[in-house]
Amino acid sequence: MNSSAESIIPILILLPLIASLCSFLCRTHLIQTVICFLTVFGLCLTVAQLHIDTVENIEALKYVVGGWAAPLGIEFSLDGLSILMVTLCAFLIAILSFYGTFYFKNKPTERKFWPLWWLLVSGINALFISSDLFNIYVTLEIIGLASVALVALSESKEGLIAALRYLFVGLLGSLLYLAGVALIYYSYGTLEFSALSEQVEKSSLNQISLVLVSLGLALKTAIVPLHFWLPYAHSNAPAPVSAILSGLVVKASFYLLIRFWMEILSPIASNSALYLMGLLGAGAIFWGCFKALKAKRLKIMIAYSTVAQIGYLFLLFPMLATSTLATDTKEIHQEVLAAIAYFIVAHACAKSAMFIAAGNIITVLGHDNISQLQGMAKYIPISLFTFAIAGCSLIGLPPSAGFIAKWLLLNSAIDTGQWWWIVIVVVGGLLAALALFRVLDLAFIKKESKVEPASVINSHKISPYMLYSGLFLALCTIALGFNAELIIDLVLSGGGE
Repeated sequence: MNSSAESIIPILILLPLIASLCSFLCRTHLIQTVICFLTVFGLCLTVAQLHIDTVENIEALKYVVGGWAAPLGIEFSLDGLSILMVTLCAFLIAILSFYGTFYFKNKPTERKFWPLWWLLVSGINALFISSDLFNIYVTLEIIGLASVALVALSESKEGLIAALRYLFVGLLGSLLYLAGVALIYYSYGTLEFSALSEQVEKSSLNQISLVLVSLGLALKTAIVPLHFWLPYAHSNAPAPVSAILSGLVVKASFYLLIRFWMEILSPIASNSALYLMGLLGAGAIFWGCFKALKAKRLKIMIAYSTVAQIGYLFLLFPMLATSTLATDTKEIHQEVLAAIAYFIVAHACAKSAMFIAAGNIITVLGHDNISQLQGMAKYIPISLFTFAIAGCSLIGLPPSAGFIAKWLLLNSAIDTGQWWWIVIVVVGGLLAALALFRVLDLAFIKKESKVEPASVINSHKISPYMLYSGLFLALCTIALGFNAELIIDLVLSGGGE
């Protein structure tokens, strides 16, 4: 038990919440920028202190709000997996907030963006550290409403329609989740993680609870065929919003799925249900890659790529199934957990970099039509280079983080004797490569189109900080490929189950 580490846990929620209020009250660009940098610095300092205080003792940290322990009070907890998620959140928010200060500069939407942005960050952090199912419902609502409002900031007809669709889907997902939680409370009289994991047994009512919760979270995660809202929301939102939606928001609901299937309701998860989740993942990979190949806009292509990458995460569920080849179930579960955690980090960094690159391309060219990117590499080299590096990570080329993530997934498939998932991973990677190189071939190889004369392109100016924010994130996907043990050791030492 480390009291100093536990006492700073609430800062992860309170700091962005205070920043949201201050941003709402103080609306000048200079003050917004100051609030941004102070909040980012505070979040990074808090996360760094958590790592320092727990480097020798990474057992789950708990903070009881007001001294009222569960089930009466609110309790926050951190283990290896949740520490990794809040670290990822702080890192991405730091880069995306820095990018956002230049992206929204001199735009009327800046005043609306920052209060919603920090409210979203507060909700995401609260979700990762909450250890009560109802408190998580509250965080899901905060995240959902803030995300919808941020998507609507595009103020275009398509953006408003996408935000409205996102709102309805989010509310339906939350209601399904809440219905499942209500059944769990009816059965056990508690909603606290650790208490439920010790009491839950197989029963028809618990199976219904798992189905309801999983459906609600699957809607928010956008697994095929429940993905219909994601491409429109992610492609029509402002670039920093698209990045956080793909990098963190959909990961938050998937994080909860992992908690339910591997920890809270794990005794109820049958082998057939786990294989069904894997089949949904396989379908998402092929459908997402197919739609990405057919996409006419760059942001639509990246959004459908997110659909496919979510599918890879769902492929890890079948690895949890009881197998005669898996002699050490606990070891297999740890291996799967490490693969999941690493995949989340690798995808979050790469996809955020790709959306930043797309946002920069739109800023310079005024559009993201793929057919009109022909020969544009000489005008927007950094943005396209960023897109290329991040894309190479997504398709799994070494030495990127995406390669390590898929390698861990393949190892899990081999160790559990489920070789057929290897075929899906390889074919999915080839399809993703076709989609990526379709864009790169047009931009780098084909001759310049007459549609975009150089005089028009050069009339648009973009801050170099916007360019290098995305490039830095893309290069991080390469750096992570050389430091995989840092993430894996953190998750496993913290006992993510």
